[in-house]
Amino acid sequence: MRSNSRSDGAQRGSDASWASLGEFLRTQRESARLSLRQMARLTEVSDSYLSQIERGLFRPSAEVIKKVADALGVSAGVLYAKVGLLDRDDVAAVDDASAVIDLEEAIRRATRLTDEQKQAMLGVYHAFLHENDPPKAPGPKARKAGTKP
Repeated sequence: MRSNSRSDGAQRGSDASWASLGEFLRTQRESARLSLRQMARLTEVSDSYLSQIERGLFRPSAEVIKKVADALGVSAGVLYAKVGLLDRDDVAAVDDASAVIDLEEAIRRATRLTDEQKQAMLGVYHAFLHENDPPKAPGPKARKAGTKP
């Protein structure tokens, strides 16, 4: 009998979390109205292996999880967190960074905007991001205003 654990680091997480991942992937695939064969073509992963993942029989590598996430249009970070490969806080940071890159790229590619309009939109967007950044704690060399070095 083949072992369902992997030596590539994808073995963290309980059996229940891997089974839960499989159920989630099946639900997402069915919601997208994709057959296993269609999913296999999109991911370049065999349909039999995808079926075994969905049934919780195998623990896919992070690379396979990423391919499946991309094919389903879901965040790979969320899938990694479901099985314990990432903390949920890390997922939020990764997803926030991806959203910034995606929006900036969409603005830059907008064909109906002039270069000046694109720069204005990016400027406003960056200003809002900066405004919402948490305050930074002063470093060890920080001095109060008006004090001498």
